[in-house]
Amino acid sequence: MAKGHRSQIKRARNEVKDTRPSAKLSYARMSVQKACYVLDAIRGKDVETALGILTYNPRYASSVIKKLLDSAAANAENNSGMNKENLYVAECYANKAPTMKRIKPRAQGRAYRIEKRTSHISIVLDER
Repeated sequence: MAKGHRSQIKRARNEVKDTRPSAKLSYARMSVQKACYVLDAIRGKDVETALGILTYNPRYASSVIKKLLDSAAANAENNSGMNKENLYVAECYANKAPTMKRIKPRAQGRAYRIEKRTSHISIVLDER
């Protein structure tokens, strides 16, 4: 059993607040697997290097993640007063979002289901 009342547990959990600058994109129209190929390439790199990698990466996910990384860097500069040269990608991950289900007509009156997957992408920066 948990220690304390439900409200005490929630209060203790909410005290630990992550103050690192971040950006999140919800319901991105790409699968988690395709987003993770690009995210694995930039994880742990400094922001300038990561932007260079994303600029010349041919995948569709790289253009979306580049905008998200720009947003996270702008959040760090404007909200936290951090210097862009000292920032690096501390965490980046993609989580599964709801799947849109569509129907594809097939031969002899059958119907196949097409699943259009979506994802929630998050980037967290930190200062070196």
